[in-house]
Amino acid sequence: MTARRPEPRPIDGRTIRLEPLDRAHYPELFTAIVHPEVFAGGYGGGPAGLPTTQAEFDAFADGYFTTGVRNTYVIRLVGGEHDGLLVGTSTLGDFDEPGEAAHLGWTAYDPRVWGTAVNAETKLLLLGLAFEAGFGRVKIQADERNERSRTAILRLGATFEGLIRRDKQRADGTWRTTALFSVLAEEWPEVRSGLEERLARSPGPVALRG
Repeated sequence: MTARRPEPRPIDGRTIRLEPLDRAHYPELFTAIVHPEVFAGGYGGGPAGLPTTQAEFDAFADGYFTTGVRNTYVIRLVGGEHDGLLVGTSTLGDFDEPGEAAHLGWTAYDPRVWGTAVNAETKLLLLGLAFEAGFGRVKIQADERNERSRTAILRLGATFEGLIRRDKQRADGTWRTTALFSVLAEEWPEVRSGLEERLARSPGPVALRG
């Protein structure tokens, strides 16, 4: 099967809805993800990259989310007290159609949904989208220092492939080592089952934490 970049469109899940990002989302996204604890793990280049105003975030987002060919989504809660609340963003990008490879990343969530069903269902929907579009390998990566993200990626069922040294420059000028993981098409049925089992243990709408 020949891989093709999926057409950006809304995707409905059980506890979340994914919507293609546009600039009209920026104020809500600023509120959701611009927190020191989000950038502390390496997101957006790390703590030194944390925007402090809406204008700074708009400039950051214009570059961070639009470089290259990407399908970037915002994530809204579905149902419950906080129905419609924007709680994060995630992206499919780095599409290598001849090589049937893609990258699932650029992911950040409101800390109030950390540890909830949001991450599992986001990954379920976006990995499913990639494999349905014919991709055979989806990479997921994190800063080597970000133990929380690395643990979460392993819990998804991804395979650790190794470390890429001096891979990306952080906002403070230091160089990060990237921890690289992947899911292959032949592994997807088992990974999908695991994610579905996790979601089955979290019935009902997502409740904010803290």
